[in-house]
Amino acid sequence: MSRKSTSDACKHELLLFTPSSYAAQAGYCTPTAHQRSMAASVPTPASSNPKNKAKKASVPQDRSAAAFPAPIVLPGDDLAEESEDSQQGVSEWLKMKERNSVTPRKKVVYVVAPPAIEDDVDFISTWSHPELPNELVDSIAAPRFEDLMKYLEAFYHGLTVKQLPPANLSFTGWEESSSIVGKRKAKFATPQYIGVNTSKECIRIRTRGRAGSVYTRQLNLDDLLDVAISILPADAYALLLLIEHDLFEDDDDEFVCGRAYGGSRVAVISTARYHPVLDAAQNVERNHAWPASHCAAYTRACCSEAVHSRPPVKKRSKIHLGGQQKSDPIILSSFASSSVRELGIRPLEAAVSAHAALPSLNSKNLPVEVLSGLWLGRVCRTASHELGHCFGIAHCVYYACVMQGSASLTEDARQPPYLCPVDLAKLLRATGADAIERYRALLAFCNEHTETHLFVAFAAWLNGQLGKTDS
Repeated sequence: MSRKSTSDACKHELLLFTPSSYAAQAGYCTPTAHQRSMAASVPTPASSNPKNKAKKASVPQDRSAAAFPAPIVLPGDDLAEESEDSQQGVSEWLKMKERNSVTPRKKVVYVVAPPAIEDDVDFISTWSHPELPNELVDSIAAPRFEDLMKYLEAFYHGLTVKQLPPANLSFTGWEESSSIVGKRKAKFATPQYIGVNTSKECIRIRTRGRAGSVYTRQLNLDDLLDVAISILPADAYALLLLIEHDLFEDDDDEFVCGRAYGGSRVAVISTARYHPVLDAAQNVERNHAWPASHCAAYTRACCSEAVHSRPPVKKRSKIHLGGQQKSDPIILSSFASSSVRELGIRPLEAAVSAHAALPSLNSKNLPVEVLSGLWLGRVCRTASHELGHCFGIAHCVYYACVMQGSASLTEDARQPPYLCPVDLAKLLRATGADAIERYRALLAFCNEHTETHLFVAFAAWLNGQLGKTDS
């Protein structure tokens, strides 16, 4: 059965709670229950007792596979390509020398809206507009900055989340004495550089065009991270800079969606590639986005088609034209699936049911409000992920988790919005927040966005964790 045939008509009757049959072939070793339990445990203070035991983090929640399934690991996924990723439990996280602690003087998470555009470079506003013959390009509203702020306030409950005043942050022309591209020339040539004015300096930003890209020109991510470091306030624990333009990191990249310098406590994300009008071109599956990504029929179809279908569009794509080997056909074994009816009302089942009850995201006449919500949900999930790195949290290998690495936009859509027990224990330790109060804050946000599939499903999952049967 193809992915296309499993999409609109699929009822997600069987759910996959273990990695796919492809995972072992790719070299992914599923952590044992004991390894996961120990990873979520907080070591007791050192003592003279050589058998000093670890204490499990106090996280009152359903920790079963019905709430926290394993990573799916499909062909092309991050864990399939990087199966040697190290495991970071709470103990390893606590021992990190590079990890920054929240202190009374550094306890604010700042979020920065996209820089303003000065008149001398007003033409760069077209760079964030996808060049597609689609009438919805201009109809779908971009994610509201206020909504992103509210989501991060709930996700990082226990810390203060503030907007950094944007008055002194703007794109401008970049002048070099040896360059013909300056403020006066900028309107008549495509500049190799633009500048970002801060209250202290003007920082050079590299730009580039890329043949075949849906965006006219991209901005360099590393340069924008330098901007984030430059504007980091003294009381900041971390800072997230939001950018509307498409980004690149080096010459081999097709594009990147974001990056964090965890040790420097800054992150930058772009909203560009999450625009719903790009989904078909980027091979993003909407109806089997989380939580329906755990549909057994869908994962089976992904594995069986992997050899014959086009590769997913990578978030950080390095293209090698030679030296590739043809993959062997993928042999499917039986899936360790459970009927949703066998599990009772549990978090993942509740999320899948809520997702399936909404209109198909592949419908041709979806209201633009639904598509705007789809865009917002993707940006919220990426923002929470990149800020997680500022807390020293590495990519997760234990569970399906918002802190999983993602090798493509296809995989990105399959990732959940929640933190697994291991990474939640780290965040609660860092922020001092209460797990239940944090869940309630996230639920309150989700209940304000009932037009968005991701947040409706997340609300059902949260209700399952809170022991509620209502949505």
